[in-house]
Amino acid sequence: MSKLFVAMQDETSRRWAPVARLTRDGHRYRFVYTRGCGKIPDFEAFGRFRDLNTEYVSEELFPLFANRVLPSVRPEYDSYLAWLGLSHADSFEELIRTGGLRATDGLEMIACPEPTEDHRYEIHFFVRGLRYLRDALERVSHLRAGDRLFLMQDVQNPVDGLALMLRTGDPVQLVGYVPRHYSADITRLLGAVGSDAVAVYVDGVNPDAPLHYRLRCRLTAPWPEGFVACGDPEFQPMPEASKDNPSRAKAKMADGQVVAP
Repeated sequence: MSKLFVAMQDETSRRWAPVARLTRDGHRYRFVYTRGCGKIPDFEAFGRFRDLNTEYVSEELFPLFANRVLPSVRPEYDSYLAWLGLSHADSFEELIRTGGLRATDGLEMIACPEPTEDHRYEIHFFVRGLRYLRDALERVSHLRAGDRLFLMQDVQNPVDGLALMLRTGDPVQLVGYVPRHYSADITRLLGAVGSDAVAVYVDGVNPDAPLHYRLRCRLTAPWPEGFVACGDPEFQPMPEASKDNPSRAKAKMADGQVVAP
């Protein structure tokens, strides 16, 4: 994957929206705001990314993202990589796995899936909501890599009507949620290829990790013809920042230096 979206939560409605996009193109990073900004009342630009209609380009990862990467000199770094299911990782790969979560703000990074070589939809994610299902922790501790989990639609969820819960087989136990940002895409997949073709497997259980890194899963399904991941309008770049728009502003470095797109 070479595309990450920045999601923000509206404090009043508790709804999330993608407000920006980061892409990696060779050795360059590109940042643009998306139309999801309009879903957040009184949205304010991030730091030096002041212009909502400009594409910013840098040969280094922007501080907004670099500050969410664990330095490799930290003593817990090897354990951290094991929690992520990685033997090594660059900063972009790390953000894909972790979502760049920080306790100091309400932002989250969303990796946008791309078809695999065998034309499948595949994502790795950490199960959400375990802190609300502490009676499930004992069941989670007995799961093993390769165990099958099953999707359940939580249609009366007050925040996300497309929310997808995960349960074990026999004995049945709820073990959390699929990250909300994938709910719409997975719901479309279920309708396109059928529930039997969409499979979730335990990828790893990390008993010594914080709850948000405790249960790692992999979802796989056929990639239907014509299917577009992250295809909702709110994921699209702001009009003037779109590469397809000939009148867009010049791409700029976050410090104001102009760089050719």
